Amino acid sequence: MEELLKMPIVGIVRNMSMDDFREILPVYIEVGLTNIEVTLNTPGALEMIKYANHEYGNKLVAGAGTVCDLEDLRKALNAGAKFIVTPITDITVIEECTIQEIPVFPGAFTASEIYQAWKAGASMVKVFPAGSVGPNYIKDIKGPLNQVKLMPTGGVDLLNILDFFKAGASAVGIGGKLFDPTLVNEKKWKELFQHFSAFVKVINDFNSIMKNPS
Repeated sequence: MEELLKMPIVGIVRNMSMDDFREILPVYIEVGLTNIEVTLNTPGALEMIKYANHEYGNKLVAGAGTVCDLEDLRKALNAGAKFIVTPITDITVIEECTIQEIPVFPGAFTASEIYQAWKAGASMVKVFPAGSVGPNYIKDIKGPLNQVKLMPTGGVDLLNILDFFKAGASAVGIGGKLFDPTLVNEKKWKELFQHFSAFVKVINDFNSIMKNPS
């Protein structure tokens, strides 16, 4: 968790080809991004997780997303996933991750679901879909549940990412808004580097302000 939160963006890979994945990882790492989630409903997801860990395990924290049950969890861990993300709050998955000391970010939406996931042992709770409610929802949840680490996911982009962190998010999950489909499909890796860099700059500027408030 400490390593993951140094650069608190979790890039979500969904329905990306292995060839594009291989091309993107060096760009992703070079710009300073360090966490990547491959959803299990992506064709070849387990091979992609294995590849990321084997080739870049000292520079990248690769985890599995869309883990819905214990069988999914078993496959993800066998592939070497370093963290687990779920779309739902499945207590058995959370508890098993806690036993195995694997960071787990279960999906939840309401205050009750978020607290239930946290109480069950979640390392951080994925608030999904965050885009439909916006940063103020994170701020409202953090009011009574200030101890809970939240990772808004879905609808986070370059225009609102800073607002989510100001509202109290510990990290954010970003899919297509980070892995821009047009840039990926057209294999514009230099442009993708610049796109990634813009996200990293927001995080670095925010961290600098937090360390040295005026």
